[in-house]
Amino acid sequence: MISYYADLAIGLVLAFLLLSLLVSGINEGIVRLLGIRSKFLWAYLRDTLDGAETADGTTKVDRALDALQRVGREPTREGPLEEGRSRLPAGLMGVFARLPFGRDPRPAFSRQPPPVESPPLAAAADSVAAERMTADSTANPSSSPVDPAHGAEQADPGEAVVLTSDTSAVLPPDQGKSMAELLHERLQEIDHAKRGRTSIADIPPARFAVAVLEIATQHGGVERLMRDLDALKSPFYRPLQAVWDRASHDLEAFRRGVEDWFDGEMERLSLLYRRYVRWVLVALGLVVTMVFSMDSLEYGKSLLRDNAYRSAVTAFGQSGPQALEPLREQCEPGQDPYACVTDVLSTPAFVKIFSHAPVNVTMDASGGPDWAWRGGDWWERLISPGHWPGYLVTVLALLFGAPFWWDILRRVSGLRTRTFGSTPS
Repeated sequence: MISYYADLAIGLVLAFLLLSLLVSGINEGIVRLLGIRSKFLWAYLRDTLDGAETADGTTKVDRALDALQRVGREPTREGPLEEGRSRLPAGLMGVFARLPFGRDPRPAFSRQPPPVESPPLAAAADSVAAERMTADSTANPSSSPVDPAHGAEQADPGEAVVLTSDTSAVLPPDQGKSMAELLHERLQEIDHAKRGRTSIADIPPARFAVAVLEIATQHGGVERLMRDLDALKSPFYRPLQAVWDRASHDLEAFRRGVEDWFDGEMERLSLLYRRYVRWVLVALGLVVTMVFSMDSLEYGKSLLRDNAYRSAVTAFGQSGPQALEPLREQCEPGQDPYACVTDVLSTPAFVKIFSHAPVNVTMDASGGPDWAWRGGDWWERLISPGHWPGYLVTVLALLFGAPFWWDILRRVSGLRTRTFGSTPS
């Protein structure tokens, strides 16, 4: 009896492991195909370095999602110009539609190495800062920015007033690059193209800190960079100012502080990414469960029934043909009982679990595959309420992931992981 339940446990764990691997493989393929990790990272970097984007979507997907999110809500007054929209997904709509198919936050790919001299810092083209600059320049044409190469010490009295104002160093998008784009310039040597965009999905904190120092050096110093970030209303200004003050204007301490800050931000971003990916895994797990019509409760019963069949066959030598009575239900009318035993026991429950898909394949006597369409039976099984509890158990089990079920399989089956150089006990 104990061996029956051991077989049941191993069979269930193995089935969950295989389906979890399938879900993980599909998820990884979708993530790589759509560049989800890279888009998620650069959406965060755009929000942190360049500030919020303009509230009006520029793609059909953005406009459609905005319309869907307003359905059923009371009309609200539009916020001030300084408000905007985060590029990171804020719900299921953002995870499944906006991030994969909306406005791409990644910088354009470049085959060139990092430039010796970077362009000046400017507002991002799709940011609220750029929109504010456009509105200010329209309202006051005389406040156009001066030549960035013409410093304050060389400025006329009228230009000095402009250079000392809050928006003095803020250039329009066509006269420079945003902070996120300047960061990408420092990382181009480790990049490769992904549909014309960067594919960088991971930035080491030490490399990020060095890149910030490189940008600050090119820009005229850390304090000058922070003044410009403050003028751009960049969220990056406050943490950078806090690190600079804590470092007491020491560049090495400042580099370590930026590195530690970015490391903590990446940990928080990873937690947020896993939380959103969990919803994707739920959807994929549901689809895989429905496609294979995987009823875990029915599967457990089938495993125990197979063991009962084998016990009956074992007793056949002593009890005679009556021991095969439990197998009569599995046999066709008039079929030879010995052939029926062979067919039933050669197709155990673990194999049968994958035979409920709409398209079924079997191996005939000649050894070739036999494909059969069973969409009607699959649909009847799918809408049967008796299978729904088993489907729910399967979906919940798949959420634990393949590493969890592989560890359980090793524990249940007694497998041990051998490492090179270990001495057998």
